[in-house]
Amino acid sequence: MKILYGVQGTGNGHISRACAMAEAFRKYQDIEITWLLSGREKARGCGDIQNFLWREGITFVVKAGKINVVETLMNFNFSSFRQDVNELDLKPYDLIISDFEPVISHAAKKQNLPVVGIGHQYAFNYDIPTKGANFISKSIMQRFAPVTLGVGLHWHHFGYPILPPIIDLVIPAIMPPVIQNKVLVYLPFESPAKIRELFSGMDNFEFYIYHPELKDTDEGNLHCRAISRTSFKDDLISSRHVITNGGFELISECLQIGKSILVKPLMGQMEQLSNAHALDKLGYAKILNKLEFNAIFNWLSQDNEIIQLSYPDVASKLAEWIAGGCQAGVETLAEELWQEPYLQDQRLAS
Repeated sequence: MKILYGVQGTGNGHISRACAMAEAFRKYQDIEITWLLSGREKARGCGDIQNFLWREGITFVVKAGKINVVETLMNFNFSSFRQDVNELDLKPYDLIISDFEPVISHAAKKQNLPVVGIGHQYAFNYDIPTKGANFISKSIMQRFAPVTLGVGLHWHHFGYPILPPIIDLVIPAIMPPVIQNKVLVYLPFESPAKIRELFSGMDNFEFYIYHPELKDTDEGNLHCRAISRTSFKDDLISSRHVITNGGFELISECLQIGKSILVKPLMGQMEQLSNAHALDKLGYAKILNKLEFNAIFNWLSQDNEIIQLSYPDVASKLAEWIAGGCQAGVETLAEELWQEPYLQDQRLAS
């Protein structure tokens, strides 16, 4: 079976899911996967996936923690995008999969071919908790990367055939001790200068700050780090607190291993606002709409309740489903995965 698998590169969560799926597919020798990445510079890569096709795709412009719609539209090269869609030949492939990747999705639509969507965004096909939705945001969500069969992922099923998250995290057999005053900060859409200024006055805590514009430096209690999958995962496991935007994948990993989570969603981005709303309803994280010293310091100083959810191995189940020709309905997949006996909502002692 030959598969073309598209990955939206704007957020690292899509790439994390792709890496987890790539690992799950390794046991199927008769499956040949061609990966296609768009939405980020080719030089930034696709995580552990070394060989991939690249297209420019669509990238959102973010300034000061908010999507800049005007600049996003101004930077969008429609002519190049249309050419990529028109020239992508899908005939050599037996199955087309899109993780919210628009070039593959629109090429499949143009060629009247079925495409399976696997990703968090496809959970929004159902009546799940949302916030910040309007006609424009709903239209973008529906038309950005259209598919014929959507397999949505979320932290809870909300009564619909939605699957648990795909977790791209290797948990050590012996977990290292959690450092109580260690805080992992991942706010890639915020100003690095603002982040450093904000946390420099909280001397009781050690902040490990990952950002695309930073290099590895240590300045007192601020430990700035360039983006690195390996060191990021190590620091995540040993941190007690995580401060992040409203992206889906990192929060999923935090819930899997049990972290105290503070979420500042990206303003103007319906998905992140809805993620924060869902976390608030579920009681899984504290939400801030603005990064403020007092609010963050008070949250760090409190004896916060920590949630741990033992999600099943969704990537392996999906790989098995795909290898079998996607025969079972998504409803059957969801029912099997959510009924796993070890899926527990544990309120951990601090």
